[in-house]
Amino acid sequence: MQVCVCPGRKMSVSGMKKQLHKASQLLNERLMGAEGTKMDDDFLQMEKSVAVLQSLLLELLCRTTEALQPNPADRAKLSVLNTMSRIRGQGKAGGYPQTESILGDCMTHYGQELGAESEFGGALLGVGGALQQVSQARVVLDEEARRSFMEPLEELRDTELKEIRFQLKKLNGRRLDFDYKRRQRGNVSAEELHLAWDKFTMSTESVERSMFVLLQSHGDDISRCFCLQDDDISRCFCLQGDLLSRLAALVSALLEFHRNAHRILLGLHGDLQARLTAASNKPERRFRPKKIRIRREQISVEVYQRPPDSSGEFTEFTSRASSPISCYADSGLVLDQPCCRALYSFRPGYHGELSFSAGDVILLTNQVDANWYEGSLGSQSGLFPISYVDVLVALPLQ
Repeated sequence: MQVCVCPGRKMSVSGMKKQLHKASQLLNERLMGAEGTKMDDDFLQMEKSVAVLQSLLLELLCRTTEALQPNPADRAKLSVLNTMSRIRGQGKAGGYPQTESILGDCMTHYGQELGAESEFGGALLGVGGALQQVSQARVVLDEEARRSFMEPLEELRDTELKEIRFQLKKLNGRRLDFDYKRRQRGNVSAEELHLAWDKFTMSTESVERSMFVLLQSHGDDISRCFCLQDDDISRCFCLQGDLLSRLAALVSALLEFHRNAHRILLGLHGDLQARLTAASNKPERRFRPKKIRIRREQISVEVYQRPPDSSGEFTEFTSRASSPISCYADSGLVLDQPCCRALYSFRPGYHGELSFSAGDVILLTNQVDANWYEGSLGSQSGLFPISYVDVLVALPLQ
């Protein structure tokens, strides 16, 4: 007779009864204080060591990954991309974005923007390139640590430890079955009790052997292996020596990375010191305003009206068209001091005013107020209206 337990799975009545017996024994032990079969101290110590090793591998692998790839968001993204690549049958997705590479890209970009001829731009290019080399060394560290340290530990976790966990679970089930039948001795035949005992002892011996082989190291010589041979097993395995060799491989990878990083950064430091020395020995450059040269060009003659004078009348005068700056000054004149160009001719109405014609370049000496400048033209000097001139080189701020 078969009883359907869940879709796609069936369990016999005897199997279901056995599960109920195990559950009953477990409840009696947890709630009623019933005593179960006790394992010896050696077995319990090995079981504890296996549990510690299991916890160790879980956290050690996690922490090592965090040390190699610190950013959790990038780790998660990389994991998803690698999973998708495996599903699609493609190669491995792009690697983890190393922080040195990101900083190096930034420096290289702006170093190119500034240009190599700039001292700082050249230095940025040098530092950016060195950081890219450090990033490549870190990628090598990541790959080597995974190959020689993490992958062997993952294999240990997914093979020996996984098998031992399964055997311990199976052993606990057989112990509960045996203890239940022993407790129900009057209702259980001696043959059933003896069969339950045989299964329990067989599982105990099997899991004890597996834990012993996993944890055994032969004395103090960790390079030798403990060998266990019988009809079914012929294997040599030394966990302590294997774990130590994996740890040594991780340290070797870290040491090689730091050696490479030290060599790269030491060369970069020397280059920056040379640049700093060269920059400090360069003569100081001072700002000098560009000199504006103007030349005389007579293009056409036009008639202008000067703004009304004090009498209120307009005066007509002729003026030559000019270039945007000025084309009326002598060709050899260099404007390297405050000056202005006359837009209109001006005839003084009072003593102390300066007379000039349209197009003359007047040297500025002072601004009297919002309406009047003081300046000189040739050997003459005096005041003139601001509205009559176009300033070419402004007076310095007072």
